[in-house]
Amino acid sequence: MVPYDDVYAPEPDPDSVTGSAEWGEARERTVRWHDPLVGAGAGATMSGLDYLQSMLDGRLPPPPIAATMGFLLASVGPGEATFVGTPDESVYNPIGVVHGGFVCTLLDSALGCAVHTTLPAGVGYTSIEIKVNYLRPVTAGSGELTARGWVTKPGRRVAFADADVRAADGKVLATASGSCLIMSG
Repeated sequence: MVPYDDVYAPEPDPDSVTGSAEWGEARERTVRWHDPLVGAGAGATMSGLDYLQSMLDGRLPPPPIAATMGFLLASVGPGEATFVGTPDESVYNPIGVVHGGFVCTLLDSALGCAVHTTLPAGVGYTSIEIKVNYLRPVTAGSGELTARGWVTKPGRRVAFADADVRAADGKVLATASGSCLIMSG
């Protein structure tokens, strides 16, 4: 049996790659994060709003996805959360624009954390559905994006929220609606 990595993610042989001289210099990005279980453990003893505020204040580490994707929590309030991020070309898709997954991740983070702000200590959530409408293309030149999520209907088992992503000039780039399963313990 061939190991998974050998089949699906082979190390490229620089001598066998055609056209590499025309591709320009390779770029790289380093991602650093802290132990995610430190924050999660502390979060289990706090209300969702207090937990997210602790991240915002720097008392708890942000989740690794924020470093990986290059965005951060900007503000929280009861039933709402806002993230900001400036995409670069490392999140481009094959057609030369920011991948929809980057925008969707911002939207999911904003609406999920908006729901989280409504939850008491010891209660968590997970996304169970998200519907995204992409309205305009996003490029590395779009500047800082702002994703704001707000709860439209809290619930004991399922909560609903909406979100949008806006460019620096305020134009709406994408919208989303989603639902989160509420989980105790």
